Amino acid sequence: MGGGRAQVNKAHKSRFASRASRHAHKIDKVRSGKSETSHRAAVKGARAARIQQSKAIRDKKRAALLKEKRSSNGPSSAPRVIVLVGLSSLANVGSLAKDLLAFAEGGDGKLKSSTVASPTYKLRTTVLQAPYGDLTTCMELAKVADLLAFVLPANSFYSSDSSSPIDDFGSQCLSVFRAVGLPSTAVFIRDLPADNKSRQELKKAATSFLSAELPEDCKFYLADTKDDLHKFMWHFKEQHLSSPHWRSQRPYVMSEQVSINPDENTGLCTLLVSGYLRVHNLSVNQLVHVSGAGDFQLGQIDVLKDPCPLSERKSSDVMETEDNGIQIVNTFVPDPSSQEPLLVENVPDPLAGEQTWPTEEDMEEANINNKQRKLVKRKLPQGTSEYQAAWIVDDTDDEDNDSDNDNQAGSGMVIDEQGHSDQGSDGSDIDAVSHFTEKFDGETIGDSEMADEENLTKDQIEAEIKKIKEANADDEEFPDEVETPLDVPAKKRFAKYRGLKSFRTSSWDPKESLPSDYARIFAFDNFTRTQKHVLAKMAELDGGAKDCAQMGSYVRLYVKNVPTDIASKLCHPSRRVPVVVSGLFQHESKMSVLHFSIKKHDSYEAPIKSKEPLIFNVGFRQFTARPLFSSDNINCNKHKMERFLHHGRFSVASVYAPISFPPLPLIVLKNRDGEQPAIAAIGSLKSVDPDRIILKKIVLTG
Repeated sequence: MGGGRAQVNKAHKSRFASRASRHAHKIDKVRSGKSETSHRAAVKGARAARIQQSKAIRDKKRAALLKEKRSSNGPSSAPRVIVLVGLSSLANVGSLAKDLLAFAEGGDGKLKSSTVASPTYKLRTTVLQAPYGDLTTCMELAKVADLLAFVLPANSFYSSDSSSPIDDFGSQCLSVFRAVGLPSTAVFIRDLPADNKSRQELKKAATSFLSAELPEDCKFYLADTKDDLHKFMWHFKEQHLSSPHWRSQRPYVMSEQVSINPDENTGLCTLLVSGYLRVHNLSVNQLVHVSGAGDFQLGQIDVLKDPCPLSERKSSDVMETEDNGIQIVNTFVPDPSSQEPLLVENVPDPLAGEQTWPTEEDMEEANINNKQRKLVKRKLPQGTSEYQAAWIVDDTDDEDNDSDNDNQAGSGMVIDEQGHSDQGSDGSDIDAVSHFTEKFDGETIGDSEMADEENLTKDQIEAEIKKIKEANADDEEFPDEVETPLDVPAKKRFAKYRGLKSFRTSSWDPKESLPSDYARIFAFDNFTRTQKHVLAKMAELDGGAKDCAQMGSYVRLYVKNVPTDIASKLCHPSRRVPVVVSGLFQHESKMSVLHFSIKKHDSYEAPIKSKEPLIFNVGFRQFTARPLFSSDNINCNKHKMERFLHHGRFSVASVYAPISFPPLPLIVLKNRDGEQPAIAAIGSLKSVDPDRIILKKIVLTG
């Protein structure tokens, strides 16, 4: 019984429609100038643009990955560095290094170098041995390792001395390597039994024991027979090697040969370092850092013929040949107009702070303000100067709502520990009690220097150490508390201190009363923006510049004006660590105030005081500094000084040092008499800021 009427379906609800679509019928399409298909065409165009953009990003990533693979695996890439580290005294690292080099070279002859080329695997390899017991050398070798290989003997599982196959030194090495940044890792298991079942059981035991200590992608290899080494070499050839981020930002050369060209009667020389250039291109106009020596300029870069090629080819691009048979392919000489100067300190202009002479209107306005200020009477303690009176806060002053809560935990007397002088204050009280304040500074900040140790007996030294430990315990239990003196008036003893109503909200000018020498260090208007600009400049060098040596080439660097005594130590035959020459970013030779996020190492038990001399290892750099410890307040621009670095919490260590751009790891070492330096603390670079305010806070008791 079908009718002639067509079926009418229910219209869709407009609950989820947009406002524009609901009012589309009210708009005159002719008057609006939009066609019916304009929206559909716009959507289609936007979709095509998104597809095009995603394709461009995908092609860029693919090209970068292909470039990285060619630079790490190709015939023109630098040899891969394997550093062998023994996790116990039972590990025989030397025999494994010889087996690896001999197997990679494919011959039974005597090895002439630690770098070999293997035509079978189409791979060049450098094998280095980390000496057992020398923590500093192991750390320096780990910084240049492409593969960090830990050697674990099978008999260490059966040793009755301890239940662990890793001894104390091995655990310490693992802790330092994790702090520096682990590259790709592997574990070699040696001295295995003959039957296959026992070999696999020992491999499972080593995997289960070390899997918690090492990254997830760590590979475990049996390394006794030639078949085992053959399996490792094939895996190593195809392995994608990872490296710490801080190392992948800077070009560096690990020395294959080091020599000296002395200059006459100057005490300086030119250090010649030959090796493969890694990670990035290096410009001859850049500054370089020589590990263990300092920052220097380059006098010349020679690109030499590769001494260890994968395949011998006739080189038609050789420019000249030296008497000793070294063939030079290319030479780069610095341009004096574009070479970066070796600038360490700023030269302040004494007239930079001069002001113009005030006009008569300015003088009249100042007199009126002074008269109005004198009319306001305030009750001040006897002996208070005008400078100190400006810091006394009236009870009627407006504060934030949370100032009362802040007052209980953050109030007290504080003094600036940023190296500021008291030139702006009244000098009558300061001069009268200078010896009291100096004595008090020694008590509150805990200067690192004990009495002259050469003149102290053994009992006196032990008494000093006991006193420092007691001060550390008291500071941890009763922070900032100072006994009110009985023999000296408190207003004289604490003349440098100011009373703050709130540590968080009270104002403090970071430029106040700065000494003139503070103008010799450098500061940035915007540190983050400068870092982006510097990294972009490094990327331009990789794009291909005229004065740049290409990554992967074998180069000889002429490092100018190196002190002869330092250079002779670097060239000494007994040196077990290769010399590392790393390229510096712009501004990285200049001095400033660096702040490190730092934590005391679990294995270090002795107290660490502020201003105690410590050895800082920051990336490839190493220097001695006296850090000032402070807290890290997130919601406050003022930070409380800490007398000691305590266990179990992070602090901020501030030092004068050459500028470095984060991220960079930090390893702090402490010298010990007649022993290897001990790991005192670990951390990372936080910021570069000369205006960070560090205040010494005290709470009077008595």
